[in-house]
Amino acid sequence: MSDKEKSGRLAKARFLALTRKYRRLRIAIAGDFCLDRYLEIDPARQEISIETGLPVHNVVRIRSQPGGAGTILNNLAALGVAQIHPIGFAGDDGEGFELKRALAAIPGVNADAFFLTEERRTFTYTKPLVISPPEPPRELNRLDCKNWTPTPARLQNQVIGALRALAPKVDAIILLEQADLAETGVITRRLLQAIRAIKKERPELFIMADSRRGLAGYPPISLKMNRAELSRLAGRKNIFPLEEVGPAAAALAGQQRSACFITLSENGMVGADAAGLVESLPTLPLRGKIDIVGAGDCVTANLTSALAAGATLREALQLANAAASVVIHKLGTTGTASPAEIWKLLGS
Repeated sequence: MSDKEKSGRLAKARFLALTRKYRRLRIAIAGDFCLDRYLEIDPARQEISIETGLPVHNVVRIRSQPGGAGTILNNLAALGVAQIHPIGFAGDDGEGFELKRALAAIPGVNADAFFLTEERRTFTYTKPLVISPPEPPRELNRLDCKNWTPTPARLQNQVIGALRALAPKVDAIILLEQADLAETGVITRRLLQAIRAIKKERPELFIMADSRRGLAGYPPISLKMNRAELSRLAGRKNIFPLEEVGPAAAALAGQQRSACFITLSENGMVGADAAGLVESLPTLPLRGKIDIVGAGDCVTANLTSALAAGATLREALQLANAAASVVIHKLGTTGTASPAEIWKLLGS
């Protein structure tokens, strides 16, 4: 055993063995895909509107990329995952056309289960950015476009049918609920019932879920959340002290009969498996200014890929922790982390 292995650090041979397996993985992502649209503003071109007397921000560049569940997809692609299947929908509108085209253009993506429909508007985050080098980009108030009515039954049937058809053909499934209001997105009660049935049919299939509304009522699958969400799920009025997170995560993993993960912001991450094993890692040192947007989705993608490739609980945490450190140092964009970038941190 090498000195690195004895110290608990991930040896390069093991890192390569795991990350090379990503090239054979098939992963489906069912969730709320959105379009991240960045409007780059040149402050030197600011005007005053003749009509309103208000400042005018002149946009000199527009760039778009998949967001929401699409951020997880972007990270899977950066890792080199062989087959990625987005399962969801967008509006049959300009933003939806742009989103589906962007998804289909990503290496490894099969967008056959991503539907455009006149019954929904495309979930869009419009992010105005003031670009003034050498200062980092500065984001102004975001403009969001969401759906606030229940997802139509016909559309739910279409999504659930695609999920059931893909489940026997993939190595892992990720669920990401981004919608603010229950039953208005892809992750509905009926879809979770389908996940429960799939897990019974294929108990060995790794399924990971994350939800901004909380994970109460989710079937027995792996869950990823932050400390505040863990506390609410446990019915606590106050947030768990750091020293109680590990035991709480172990209790949750036992209940879920699958590994569960808690992100702790500047305090790192904790993972626990159904057998009661608890692992924790501190964050890696900061290397400059940071932007935490997309870090949680990066963690989800890396944990899922690593565990589907056969990583131990600790190895999965090491890979996800390093990937998150890569992403938060990418400013003005929702970044991703490649295996080479991850190893640059782990191997140093």
